[in-house]
Amino acid sequence: MPPIALPHDAKAGPTKAEVRAVVHSKLALEEDDHFAEVGSCTGAITIEAAQRAGRVTALERKAGRLETTEKNLAANEDSLRAAVELRNEEAPAGLPDDADALFLGGSRNFEAVLDHAVETEIDRVVMNVSRLEVAGKATEAFRERDLLEEVVQFQVSHGYELAGATSFNSDNPVYMLVGSATADADDEDGERVAADGGRPGGDGETRTRGGER
Repeated sequence: MPPIALPHDAKAGPTKAEVRAVVHSKLALEEDDHFAEVGSCTGAITIEAAQRAGRVTALERKAGRLETTEKNLAANEDSLRAAVELRNEEAPAGLPDDADALFLGGSRNFEAVLDHAVETEIDRVVMNVSRLEVAGKATEAFRERDLLEEVVQFQVSHGYELAGATSFNSDNPVYMLVGSATADADDEDGERVAADGGRPGGDGETRTRGGER
């Protein structure tokens, strides 16, 4: 897909393009999916989800940021396939009960949001965290709810010219929690995910999510 347009900015800034690519690879959205998002901000994730899914429900508690989401959606209107509903609410209030995939772009009220994911059996759950301490708490919260499938930490660096050569500036690391609230036949043996995202004592391969077809 071509790069999306984000002419309108918010104080928090958009999720970086490379991070969005990993997010969407984990969400694996299909044309009949209902995607829910907590914290739409600039709408970067929202827009790309609306290019893949059938329905999108995006929550943003700050009215100014929601307005930015709306403006950026309008700037990409020709590329959107999904029906998009924006809600000026704080999660978990306002989250749909029939979502297939959920993205948490922030850590506010994340435990209550994960409870909602479990209660409504959301198939794919992805949460991005930028702070180490929060990442640890989020990992435990995913485990306690039997959601956790994978923990990913990655960092992207961008090259720039320096004295006729190439040097790099590094973005902040991102911690990504990936999970599912649906039953999975491959997990009936009760094995848990290890801290590195693989099976404890196994070969490091992660299991297939229930929603992959």
